[in-house]
Amino acid sequence: MRYLTLDKAIEAWRKLQPLSDEDRARLSRRFTIDFNYNSNHLEGNTLTYGQTEILLLFGKVIGEANVKDVQDMTASNVTLNMMKEEATIKETPLTQAFIRTLHKTLLRKDYTVYRNLPGGMQTSYTVHAGQYKTRPNSVITRYGDRFEYASPEETPALMTDLVDWYNKAEAEGKLSPVELAVLFHYRYIRIHPFEDGNGRIARLLVNYILTRHDYPMIVVRSRLKNEYLEALHAADLIVGSSPSAGAKASLTKIKPFVQYFKRLLAKEIYNDVLFLTEHDENLWWYDGERIEFRSQNYSKLLVLMMSEPVLTLEDMQRHLNINMSAVKKLVNQLIEKKYTERGTEDGSWRVFITPSV
Repeated sequence: MRYLTLDKAIEAWRKLQPLSDEDRARLSRRFTIDFNYNSNHLEGNTLTYGQTEILLLFGKVIGEANVKDVQDMTASNVTLNMMKEEATIKETPLTQAFIRTLHKTLLRKDYTVYRNLPGGMQTSYTVHAGQYKTRPNSVITRYGDRFEYASPEETPALMTDLVDWYNKAEAEGKLSPVELAVLFHYRYIRIHPFEDGNGRIARLLVNYILTRHDYPMIVVRSRLKNEYLEALHAADLIVGSSPSAGAKASLTKIKPFVQYFKRLLAKEIYNDVLFLTEHDENLWWYDGERIEFRSQNYSKLLVLMMSEPVLTLEDMQRHLNINMSAVKKLVNQLIEKKYTERGTEDGSWRVFITPSV
């Protein structure tokens, strides 16, 4: 759609309602992989998109994988499902207890972080699952500045204010669900109530708010991380460095982040519309990107890999009726893009890109 706006995307989405059970299942499967992969990848998780898909859909670990990253990804999906279930109970208000439960489920247990100091000294601190922070936290921006979040002493009162504000604003109905979600996200991030996992919880709660109001859930793509951080930083410059000012910021003050969020939401919603309505054998989807192959051989090859996982190069050549060098070129390009890979144990092909038909 040319000149896509949030209103146009929402209108296109609403025209598709009610969705069939099949379409809901397709969207849910796609979102489960995309959200968990990206939200964790933003925070440094090293699992690939393909590893994430196999882990979450089949409970298997393929290739080399960091044990903690596997555990974090699994816990992330449990937390996502918990959030979705809670969001459907619309008569129940948001509570701090629920937010802390999400955090405890996400982190699973307390753990110790060790840091090396100049001179060879080492320090450590404990990250508490499900508990607000007990030590100050801050971030070094990409510009080299240290940005302080709310102190441990301020945090309980600021979180009480945030949750109370949200429930009251939702009941009053003066703010749209989009405005509620973006303002909650920004205020929450400026508090940074936990010692770890704040970004992941913030993105879960944004989708909690959208789901409560029958909007489709969204994914902040890790490949577009800089856009996300720059929008937050631009809002910070207007709001100021005081944590309490950030925790009570207005929509006007965070305009750069509001604009970013609306563009993101419009794109994510419209991509959901395209995912459900466009059907072409050469059209595929991978991590939120619409992939349209110019040559039918790519699609034919992917379908073959899906239907005959132990396919050899010679089999591919026979099915596609092209020379071997062309087969190898197709295969290498699909592997380079991480759309597919070959298992090291049984040699079977795994396809991580989703067909539109």
